[in-house]
Amino acid sequence: MDKIALTAGALYVIVLLRAGGTFAVGWLAGAGARRTRFAGRMSSAKFRRAERAIQRWGAPVVAVSFLTVGFQTAANFLAGSMRMPLPRYLPALFLGGAAWALIYATAGLGVLEVLARLFARHTGLGASAVAVLLLTVCGVVAYRRRAAPAPGETVADES
Repeated sequence: MDKIALTAGALYVIVLLRAGGTFAVGWLAGAGARRTRFAGRMSSAKFRRAERAIQRWGAPVVAVSFLTVGFQTAANFLAGSMRMPLPRYLPALFLGGAAWALIYATAGLGVLEVLARLFARHTGLGASAVAVLLLTVCGVVAYRRRAAPAPGETVADES
């Protein structure tokens, strides 16, 4: 249990620094964009409505984003660039970051322990399992890249 607590604590610190840093970079990018030619677009009524909605309702999205893969960075950056107030952002960061750290600490350590036992008892089977896992990930990535339209290309409706 000490191993899980230590791992979760370390992951919690990491996620707070990473997500908080992403929020800060988003805040700075948003402030910089407001000083460029995009300032006119950012002062439109539609943009202001979106900004108010994110400032008001974005905290649950930020908290839940930690339970997803690949959406965390975007959610934190957007929260920063759209100036989500810190009193709304920080509780979402603390709660979502804690959930992320606990999930990765328990599930991650569990997977590593299973792999370690597998390698210790059946090295060939363990190596095969890792190879299958890597090939599966590579196959999914290759399939997604092939299925995605090229930049500038539109997908025709085939219905």
